[in-house]
Amino acid sequence: MQKTHIKIVPVIALFAVFAIFTVMMVMGKPAHAAQATVNLRSASPFAILSGTPNITDAGNSSVINGNVGLSPATGAGIALTCSQVTGTIYSVDATGPLPCRVTNGPLLLTAKNNLTTAYTDAAGRTPLTTVPTELGGTTLVAGVYDSTSTTLGLTGTLTLDGQNDSSSVFIFQAPFSGTGLTIGSASTVVLTNGAQACNVFWRVDSASIDTTATFVGTILALNSITVANGATIQGRLLARNGNVTLINDTITAPICAGNDTPDTTPGLPNTGESTKQFMLWAAISSLLVGVGSLLAYVVYKKRSI
Repeated sequence: MQKTHIKIVPVIALFAVFAIFTVMMVMGKPAHAAQATVNLRSASPFAILSGTPNITDAGNSSVINGNVGLSPATGAGIALTCSQVTGTIYSVDATGPLPCRVTNGPLLLTAKNNLTTAYTDAAGRTPLTTVPTELGGTTLVAGVYDSTSTTLGLTGTLTLDGQNDSSSVFIFQAPFSGTGLTIGSASTVVLTNGAQACNVFWRVDSASIDTTATFVGTILALNSITVANGATIQGRLLARNGNVTLINDTITAPICAGNDTPDTTPGLPNTGESTKQFMLWAAISSLLVGVGSLLAYVVYKKRSI
């Protein structure tokens, strides 16, 4: 009876060609795939998290949707009333607004440590795209941005375009030693095409938001954050060392499902390398399968002669 041998050499060759092509494509592509969000961990539920000496609100008329915390300064520095806050007010000691104030020093310490980690993460993101200091009148897509002056300002409207990707991440860096971020009166940050407030981050030394501005994103400040009268913020005011100052403002902590994981040791900042490595390993695996199949076929042919 005549033996029938399946001609698998063309298939193996196709495997090899595909694998080599994939390796070439992967190695030729830039390493910077989409950015991962900045993981705030236990700092995520806070609309306001401040260091020292206080959190103030002239007239006690601001509305805060989210938690409020002050550490290491004592709760006596939280100049808010319970009716202003939809969330929990945390202090390190038995002082602060009653009856809503909760004393939880360890929780605040963890949240502040997570804030420091997030600040460092944002500061280390690459690649950087340098933009003009003035952001007004511009439209930006997801990425990491800085300016040659190390400061950023907005007078007018800044549009952040998610390009129909709800996971688009925008990171702005203004490391100037002083007020690195200045948002002008009545200026606006607009989100389009799926961009979300929870994925916008501003890493600064200090920030100033002027009257009636409409601002979006989480401010990660080394020092202080000042918000003038009547501003609306869809984001967070997180000050590592300094204070947060309000006047009749509205702050709402944004929520994105799955954005912030529990407090664990963070991995390296995501610059897209993991995606590239996965594709590379997939290509190598395909090549090895092809070579292995070819060797098996050769052995089989020799034995069948």
